[in-house]
Amino acid sequence: MFPKLFRCLINDLLIPRNQHVRHGHRLRGKPPTLARNLQQRLEKLRLKREDPNVNFKVDIGFPVSKVTRRMISGMWSKEILELRKNPELERASRNKKLLIDLQKMRKDWLQIDGPFHIHRIAEHYGIYKHLYEDAYFMPTVPLDISYELENDQLTRVYNGNVIKPSEASNVPNVKYNAKAGSLWTLIMTTPDGNLNTCNEYCHWFIGNIPGNRVEEGEELIDYLRPIAPYGIGYCRYIFVLYKQDCHIDFSGYKKTKPCLNLKERDWKTLEFYRKHQDQMTPAGLAFFQSDWDSSLKEFYYNTLNTKMPIFRYNFPKPYIRKQKWFPLKQPFNLYLDKYRDPKQITKEFLLRKLKKVHPFNGPEPPLKYPLILRSSKYKPSWLKFEITKKRKGQGRVNDLNEY
Repeated sequence: MFPKLFRCLINDLLIPRNQHVRHGHRLRGKPPTLARNLQQRLEKLRLKREDPNVNFKVDIGFPVSKVTRRMISGMWSKEILELRKNPELERASRNKKLLIDLQKMRKDWLQIDGPFHIHRIAEHYGIYKHLYEDAYFMPTVPLDISYELENDQLTRVYNGNVIKPSEASNVPNVKYNAKAGSLWTLIMTTPDGNLNTCNEYCHWFIGNIPGNRVEEGEELIDYLRPIAPYGIGYCRYIFVLYKQDCHIDFSGYKKTKPCLNLKERDWKTLEFYRKHQDQMTPAGLAFFQSDWDSSLKEFYYNTLNTKMPIFRYNFPKPYIRKQKWFPLKQPFNLYLDKYRDPKQITKEFLLRKLKKVHPFNGPEPPLKYPLILRSSKYKPSWLKFEITKKRKGQGRVNDLNEY
């Protein structure tokens, strides 16, 4: 009775009040009696999203009106009635033979929901956040950008599709609808993979474009292919089309061609727009993703005259306990190999392979029934197991294609 009463008194004296105690476990963070539950956390996140001081976005583009279903029915009421009266279309649809013009469908989509869908995709990829911070715009002018490949093939730039650097090595073809007498600016930039600063790289800059004739514009910075470094994954390459209100003097941005110094291509879209926001408005947007491929190795060495940047993770060496004299329940051959040099083990397997492989005839053909051959001599169980793995081509010997 006395020891039990003593333990209760000691616990009351040593453990503060309202403190959660779990014997045998280490508690991390606040105890469940004090921590917020999931509903409280979600409520706090909802209040942050609805707070105008936290999530305040500025629309810097042209206004666009939402097209409702009633407006769509009014625009194509006659066409819809004619299609409903056509029995051939109904029969083809029932037999799953109805063909749809995808080009016309895309054109209609760009007129109705295209700007809103592209804006939502760009928001998902963080385009506006990394280029304009707290600003955004609706892409009201559709951009048709394509790269020419071999055998008269094209690869188009949509909204986040993957294009390899070898496919985007040449200057792309850019098309858009514009009125006669208007001026435009086209910029291609990437917020990822800057090797010098936290800014962007300007891959292409053409200003004062008359109408949609991009080739007649003033090329201030020549085109540079995607140069995603090795090991960082996908990089975003963004095309932004600005509509100018007047002719703008961009002589301060002009670089000598070819501009192969990456430091000269250091770019900040937000600073550029703040400087010229009174004379231009963003109107078009398209972007793609690209990662490293083998063609960039030659481009870095021969064209940019620099070393190829490689990003890798240095994994720590595996921890191995100190060796014991008598390890219990451990296969001794594998246990001893843990404390040997891996290069020496690989060398032994390679020498074993070279003894059987003929320099001209190649390796021996694998056994059709590898486990049918049995030895009459006594062998311990561990050795039988190793022979079985060797015949079946399993284990470390399989890495050298020995059997």
